[in-house]
Amino acid sequence: DEIGDMPLALQTRLLRVLEERKVTALGAAAPTELNIRLISASHHDLRALVASGAFREDLYYRLGGLMIALPPLRERSDKAALLDHLLAEEAQGESICLEPAARQALLRYSWPGNVRQLRNLLRTLVALSEQGRIGLDDVLAVLPAEMGEVEAPRDPLQSAEREALLTVLRERHWQVSRVAEQLGISRNTLYRKLRKHGISRN
Repeated sequence: DEIGDMPLALQTRLLRVLEERKVTALGAAAPTELNIRLISASHHDLRALVASGAFREDLYYRLGGLMIALPPLRERSDKAALLDHLLAEEAQGESICLEPAARQALLRYSWPGNVRQLRNLLRTLVALSEQGRIGLDDVLAVLPAEMGEVEAPRDPLQSAEREALLTVLRERHWQVSRVAEQLGISRNTLYRKLRKHGISRN
């Protein structure tokens, strides 16, 4: 993974292993023969790194049997199918309903962290879901606000909910369990609402 970040000294060692098909473990008396197929990935332009001297040319050609360019997640035409597939994987057989507005928010997001970011976010949403449902509020609560392209709607209902939360929090001296009990919601739901509205004790 990210072979373009590999230091030159390690590139030399890797090239030797690939050529000799042997590796010697630390403390071993004799090398071990290898029978491997190598798949490597990089977000760098390896040809440019070769031209600049940051990547060994012989290793570049040794690795370059078949090269596949993968587009970033935001440009993939199968993003919806991938979302469904990853959600099913993270749900591990549990029935999870992704509400349409939440689904659209996930599909419109730019995903600077690509598939890894999507998978991690879905894992969080599944873990925090209640009664097997993931709504828009849940998605907006966990998307990184500084990178998000989706913002919570600013309407009177949202403002009223924020003020109501602040009122109860002050009345209950910020004791989350008592606040959640008074509102008739779980602590997880309360935490999501606090994140959504940007509410913190500080």
